[in-house]
Amino acid sequence: MAAEQQFNISRRRFLQGMGVGTAVGLAKIAGVSTLTAQPTATPAPPLFDFDDEPRAASNLPVPPLAVIALNRLGFGPRPEDVAAFNALGATDDERLEAYVDQQLTPHNIPDTALETRLAQANFTTLHKSLTEQWQEHRVDDWYTRTMPVRETERAAFIRAVYSQRQLQEVLADFWHNHFNVTAWVWHIAPVFVHYDQEVIRPHMLGNFREMLTAVVQSPAMLYYLNNTDNTRAGPNENLARELIELHTLGAENYLGVMDPDTVQRDSESRPVGYVDEDVYEATRCLTGWTINQTDGSFLYRDEDHDRFRKIVLGRRFPPDQAPLQDGHDLLDLLAYHPGTARHICRKLCRRFIADRPPESLVQSAAALFIDHQQSPDQLRRVLRHIILSDEFKATWGQKTKRPFESIVSALRATNADWTFRVDDSDTNNFFWEYQHTGQPLYNWPAPDGYPEVAAAWQGTNALVMRWRLINWLVNEQDGEGRYYLDLVGQTPENQTTAVLLTNYWCNRIFGYTIDGRTRSHIRQFMQQDAEPDTPLDIVNNGNMMRRFQMMVAIIMQTPEFNTR
Repeated sequence: MAAEQQFNISRRRFLQGMGVGTAVGLAKIAGVSTLTAQPTATPAPPLFDFDDEPRAASNLPVPPLAVIALNRLGFGPRPEDVAAFNALGATDDERLEAYVDQQLTPHNIPDTALETRLAQANFTTLHKSLTEQWQEHRVDDWYTRTMPVRETERAAFIRAVYSQRQLQEVLADFWHNHFNVTAWVWHIAPVFVHYDQEVIRPHMLGNFREMLTAVVQSPAMLYYLNNTDNTRAGPNENLARELIELHTLGAENYLGVMDPDTVQRDSESRPVGYVDEDVYEATRCLTGWTINQTDGSFLYRDEDHDRFRKIVLGRRFPPDQAPLQDGHDLLDLLAYHPGTARHICRKLCRRFIADRPPESLVQSAAALFIDHQQSPDQLRRVLRHIILSDEFKATWGQKTKRPFESIVSALRATNADWTFRVDDSDTNNFFWEYQHTGQPLYNWPAPDGYPEVAAAWQGTNALVMRWRLINWLVNEQDGEGRYYLDLVGQTPENQTTAVLLTNYWCNRIFGYTIDGRTRSHIRQFMQQDAEPDTPLDIVNNGNMMRRFQMMVAIIMQTPEFNTR
């Protein structure tokens, strides 16, 4: 069957839902030039029966808690991780609690393998101060100007793949999307190391109010949302609007265009939501908040600040307050509003549990968020409450991995040996392929960050490009002919038949025994015209080795693998 015909069938079936049959078909298409590069004595095998209805991911069997935890609190298990998790206690509850408490104190987790990788990458900007970034990278040469974001991007992959502090890296991804800035733009790229390492990462398990201050006063956010242009003579509402609509209360608490005096009040006389007038008044509070053009640090210009009375969410800000006081009072008002607690906790529950998280858990997490709004470990307490909930342990199939999560999971599952250096040609090729998956890091143009829900990532193009990258990965070699994903070298010598190879690699990648129907499809692909128990030479037979590599790629294209 011609490749074009194969694609038409695969596309038609894909549109009915994602299933392993589709994964097999598209995997073969993406790797057809590799598989047919050498002559073969037998014709190419037919595609599997695409009339076999694929199952929705939500109907997949619930795996062991170790697998749920390692896929939700990190980027998927490496070969030894499930056993390490299970050794943490006698029961699932004990194991989960022990693992969560480890991950919530990341500074206590040794991370020497990661540190070695980062050192080998020879990054030059990750240890530069804000002043050094500002003075050395705000130049006309685009390559030099974007080096800080380029190295942050590569370091993010290295950390996600190799760090033992997996929850920390998941949270970095979460908060970068919550407080999204488009890093690859002219004014932000030179200072993006500062935004990642001094603004986002130090506050991920700390106090939300303190995090909010760091974000709003960072040069990256001030530039991204145009607060450098926000003066009493020419107000710019971009930062104030997104601060309320995305970063704190959220659109769920927006009441539209109405008289603020008519807004319903809660039991403590606070407006239950915000209106446009609140945005305009908040804009005035942030006038004069700008950047020191000498070193990139935050600067308050009193002469640009609107000193007159303001009213935000029903609270009156008196005129002529001390410098910065209007802005800090605004941040207090927003950070401590119960609508903010619900919005932040809903997003955390959505990230760690389901696209539509249980409302009861959102509310209980929000109550904890409010109770500890002054605590230095407020966010750590809220996360622990969410992760140790019954809903976390009982829910599976309600989340789909986004491209970053899927590719990193594949690299972890196969023990990939790859250090993402800046000037390495293979790494540049990797990122060229990766950007077509739809989630190039730090490059979402809108302030809301990359979508979290599954529907945004299940389009045909997004999945095909992700699968294409995985197929590319299993075949890629370095300059000395060594595979970055040494699949043959990691396969025990006694695993030689289609049945044994399928079972070994399915168990190895998933960490548990998956449904027999999926394994049957994968085995048939590996087996072709041979008998299930016929020995297959994946070491010396080039065609057989490439088929084996493609088999592993197919495993990483199944709904089971891309569910969390």
